[in-house]
Amino acid sequence: MPTPADHLALARTARDGAVLLRLARSPYPFVWQALAANPHTPAAALVELAGARDGPHNDNRLLRLLAERPDAGPVVLRATLAAVAAKLAEGERPYAAVLTLAGRPEPDAAEVAALGTLPGASARLRRGLARRLAARPPAYRLPGGEGGRTEGNTAEG
Repeated sequence: MPTPADHLALARTARDGAVLLRLARSPYPFVWQALAANPHTPAAALVELAGARDGPHNDNRLLRLLAERPDAGPVVLRATLAAVAAKLAEGERPYAAVLTLAGRPEPDAAEVAALGTLPGASARLRRGLARRLAARPPAYRLPGGEGGRTEGNTAEG
């Protein structure tokens, strides 16, 4: 019977997508984190990992690792963004993942900026978010400047 250490070693070194997908269903958060760092982990496993939950520290680290993956496609980034939004809505603080997503050009700037309005977002996070979004190449910036302010462009008119 494999031990947790065996699962971790396999998560770090495996290249077979089916094995990595099976490991994504492991109950061990350190295995999830190793999978998020393994460049061979398939997108389906990464999407599954975005919804994995253990505790605030492990969840936040996992979400940061997913947001940092240079090969993360739109499906993985959308799942990560949704998981980060859910954590913020619960009042948790996945700030490193929020700032990493804000620094990437792929996620929609308006969706990332909306993270700053959720209950878990602090003033410091909102400032960091605005700075990261402002540092994006011009094609990725929000209209209205640094904070993505949209005065006069609201549903109320």
